Amino acid sequence: MPSRRERANAIRALSMDAVQKANSGHPGAPMGMADIAEVLWHDYLKHNPANPAWIDRDRFVLSNGHSSMLLYSLLHLTGYALSVDDLKNFRQLHSKTPGHPELGYTPGVETTTGPLGQGLANAVGMALAEKVLASQFNREGHEIINHHTYVFLGDGCLMEGISHEVCSLAGTLKLGKLIAFYDDNGISIDGEVQGWFTDDTPARFEAYGWQVIRQVDGHDAQSIIAAMEVARKSPQPTLICCKTVIGFGSPNKEGKEDCHGAPLGAGEIALTRARLGWNHPPFEVPAEIYADWDACEAGRQVEAAWNERLAAYARDWPELAAGLERRMSGALPDDFAARSQAFMQALTEKAENIASRKASQNCLNAFGPLLPELLGGSADLAGSNLTLWNGCKAVTGDDASGNYVHYGVREFGMSAIMNGVALHGGLVPYGATFLVFMEYARNAIRMSALMKQRVIYVFTHDSIGLGEDGPTHQPVEQLANLRMTPGLDTWRPADTLETAVAWCAALDRQDGPSALILSRQNLPFQPRPAGAERDIARGGYILRDCEGLPELVLLATGSEVELAMQACIRLQGVGYRVRVVSMPCTSVFEAQDSAWRHHVLPPSVRRLAIEAAHADYWYKYVGFEGRVIGMHSFGESAPAGQLFEQFGFTVDHVVATAEALLAR
Repeated sequence: MPSRRERANAIRALSMDAVQKANSGHPGAPMGMADIAEVLWHDYLKHNPANPAWIDRDRFVLSNGHSSMLLYSLLHLTGYALSVDDLKNFRQLHSKTPGHPELGYTPGVETTTGPLGQGLANAVGMALAEKVLASQFNREGHEIINHHTYVFLGDGCLMEGISHEVCSLAGTLKLGKLIAFYDDNGISIDGEVQGWFTDDTPARFEAYGWQVIRQVDGHDAQSIIAAMEVARKSPQPTLICCKTVIGFGSPNKEGKEDCHGAPLGAGEIALTRARLGWNHPPFEVPAEIYADWDACEAGRQVEAAWNERLAAYARDWPELAAGLERRMSGALPDDFAARSQAFMQALTEKAENIASRKASQNCLNAFGPLLPELLGGSADLAGSNLTLWNGCKAVTGDDASGNYVHYGVREFGMSAIMNGVALHGGLVPYGATFLVFMEYARNAIRMSALMKQRVIYVFTHDSIGLGEDGPTHQPVEQLANLRMTPGLDTWRPADTLETAVAWCAALDRQDGPSALILSRQNLPFQPRPAGAERDIARGGYILRDCEGLPELVLLATGSEVELAMQACIRLQGVGYRVRVVSMPCTSVFEAQDSAWRHHVLPPSVRRLAIEAAHADYWYKYVGFEGRVIGMHSFGESAPAGQLFEQFGFTVDHVVATAEALLAR
């Protein structure tokens, strides 16, 4: 039988060979962490290579994603659908082995990692989801949800500020099934980290409430096993600090930054093979080592045993079992469409003039009881974001059966944790902050879109209408930033009905995230014909029309829709043919067929866009011949009414701009 070191050396050899063939990549960390990976994946990890989506599998996250060949080697060796030819195609176009692990490319990859620290944050979200689902579904004698989340991380992950946000919260929430392995090799791209990273990392994590296992020899299997046995019994998350040598086995480059982000070179690889005693050609692994690594039969057995437990659970708790199956599939309840439609009809009859943030809370009160999968939260702004609804119960370290997370002032951490929750499955996360503070969360929002995850961002206080808090809190450029993010649907509703449509669209969408941009101030309800929610759901529609082909289209979103409506009434009153188009979601509108887009925005008609946000975005709609009333600067500190007048968001200014445009 192959020794542990031989199994680990298979990882080292495949990693250095793939990086060398690609002439690009990071061999050092895979070679340094191979012994830790061998213990975890060979002795502990619960998974089935034939079914990477099995619900109760352990989750493994490679937060230091630059060491991707470590993960690819493990997936290949243990029997996932990843061939040696795929390893040879490392970092090549359309390969299953991209430069950093990417969700959807490689079977067995749980999340896209690369931006350091976010994999760790995703792992916190996965562990949170496991704990919440276990509390909601497990019953005495039936532990249907019972798995660990393991994460590998390096110095870079710990230097990123997001690690503080998420690890602090993980300790508070007592995520005991989260086990992190810290690759303490003392090296980053610029060299020895002691010049810029001298934190007492173990003490830091102990302060968070983690169990910390110090000074584990990352190249000694028994030391790693002893740490694992302690970690798996802890009610708190555990950090295992593993002292390793980057590029382990390379005679001239181990322990140096030289092997961090560049191939070892053919000569050094030959020396490394000799030193490791790996006397096999590139990409060749002996059959007996493959056989010893193969996890297919063990995985089949462990999933089969779980399926037997699930069948017993379904007999005793049929409704819970059906609910778990539905939620893990991502499907909404069968009656959700009809009940949400009835809610929207009631909104039309009520015609309330309220802030869209309040309308959003009303949606949560209507939809929350129908959707036990909702897991809400706010970055310490629940009373302003209005994300708490009547059925909310806080998730705590001692009771995880709730449906609401108090994330604290952790916008970035909250967003990346929500990505992990969505990736885990079984829950639909939504989280909130002020729109201007989405800047703190920006890269996690990008990752939601890149991974096509159903994450719902609730951003309130959406414009200079925020008023007296001033330009530090008044968003200007954030809307354009969100709208330019591929795969993110950004909704800025004008009233209660548009808000409900936006929520339904976000909940129904399974192929990407949504951002709901909501007002602090009250917005008037806009009259529409029956069934208008179908048009709203197309992202842009005609709200008020004229006889015949319009001379001018007033294009607006959110609070500025009412401004466009009042200006339209004035202009129509003096004989102009003017149409008002509400555009709550530009990406959804652009996905419509050309017939609809040209129906709403006739190509030959002049256009004037009105939005209390950065003006430049709207020139794609109005063209060089059109006009935009928008923001070209930051805001000021003053009451909202004064600010709207100061920056030109008045009926008089819209009418004057429209008349000048029509006179050309």
